[in-house]
Amino acid sequence: MKIMAIADEESKLLWDYFDKSYLEGIDLILSCGDLKPQYLSFLATFTTVPILYVHGNHDDRYEEVPPDGCICIEDQIYVHNGVRILGLGGSMRYKPGRHQYTEAQMRRRVRRLWWKLKYHKGFDILLTHAPAYHVNDQEHLPHRGFRVFCELLDKYRPAYFIHGHVHLNYGRFPRLSTYKETQVINAYEKYVFEIDV
Repeated sequence: MKIMAIADEESKLLWDYFDKSYLEGIDLILSCGDLKPQYLSFLATFTTVPILYVHGNHDDRYEEVPPDGCICIEDQIYVHNGVRILGLGGSMRYKPGRHQYTEAQMRRRVRRLWWKLKYHKGFDILLTHAPAYHVNDQEHLPHRGFRVFCELLDKYRPAYFIHGHVHLNYGRFPRLSTYKETQVINAYEKYVFEIDV
């Protein structure tokens, strides 16, 4: 299955200079947040594959203008062609905002998922906006990762952890890395990868 992950900055190839051929062969689109809802709606008009998203810390606008034709998977496990995708959006709380959380608040969100995690026997992809603690994050609060994400990765050992929030153009963040047995992908702008199903 070919997956396109997107986050943080609208790709000029997928919007300004769009050609439908860029979406050929894509089976699923995953958005890690901080993208204009109009951008996601635009992509949804040119594809029949699911576009799943979580919120970024700048996505308060989604409350008034949600992306048409897309599926929010916040606090859900969405199954597509047998692949289980857990969605947990938002960033560390550093100022007032709807999609910002303290470590304790994010931990409560994860605790409320216990039945879904048990029912689905874990997950294959963790889709978030923020990175995990000391996995592509920074020390200062706005870009610090969540410790509870590391605990999820340790316990369930998903194949992929896909996040945004820390832009590749900030200078020192890798596109791809690993955390124990999990492939970590920074979805900044766009990245296409394949997963066996």
